[in-house]
Amino acid sequence: MMERFSNPVLMKELKLRFRAFKSFSGLMFYLAVLCIFVAGFLLIYTQFSGTGFFKPSDSFMMFSILSVLQMGLVMFITPGLTAGAISTEREKQTLNILLTTTQSSTQIIIGKLLSSVVFLILMLVAGLPLYSLVFLFGGVSPSQFITIFLFYLVTLIAIGSIGIMFSTITKKTIVSMIATYGAMIFLAGITAFFFFIGVSMEQMSAQPGNMQNVTPFSPITYFWVSINPGALIITTLYPEMASALESVVGISLPIWIVYLIFYILITAICLFIATRKLRANMKTNR
Repeated sequence: MMERFSNPVLMKELKLRFRAFKSFSGLMFYLAVLCIFVAGFLLIYTQFSGTGFFKPSDSFMMFSILSVLQMGLVMFITPGLTAGAISTEREKQTLNILLTTTQSSTQIIIGKLLSSVVFLILMLVAGLPLYSLVFLFGGVSPSQFITIFLFYLVTLIAIGSIGIMFSTITKKTIVSMIATYGAMIFLAGITAFFFFIGVSMEQMSAQPGNMQNVTPFSPITYFWVSINPGALIITTLYPEMASALESVVGISLPIWIVYLIFYILITAICLFIATRKLRANMKTNR
């Protein structure tokens, strides 16, 4: 029974990844960034004396900024781990050998994805001691803490799936990495740009004498902000902002539900394309 669910590709990738020096150097860089931020934040709020009073509101502010920063790091690191998963095998001319094994396309794709996800989860877990500092000063509930990490998990799996897909359909790792980072720029930056543009255009088109009866922005504009990872973190930490967005657009569907639906669909579509194109590309190359 265990052999049926075993994935040799996953086990091989995990051994190679955790034996590589660059993996632990990346982990060190990740923790260094978090340590610098936390230390700097504490020093500033205690006026560089180490004896200042740190209020629960200050602790919540640190947790909020740290959550947004960690989401940014997840979106920055994940493409580097997944965008070359298949294209690197192709460049090393080892993909043909991998495809001649008894492993199915699904097992290969899932194994490559999970090896990156496991390492990213390790990074999140390694940063937990820094996050635990906020509980010393109060201001943050365990439910908020767990919710934020669940959204991290959904986001990194979706980004990893995008990277795996581009790595499968492109022949060069550099092309795959550029495409994956382009997708990250769209999700993190372009969606926010579309949101602000939509709000500005609809407010400009509103009649000055009839402002009370005009909806500030449309469901399309609401969609752009709903799939933005930064907006999700902010509205999760500050529920009143999410309620305000829902009230002005007239939609009772919370942002986090739209976010989950969108990123789960993205994950499923990208993995489906990667699975279908893995062996199709090899047939074309032959």
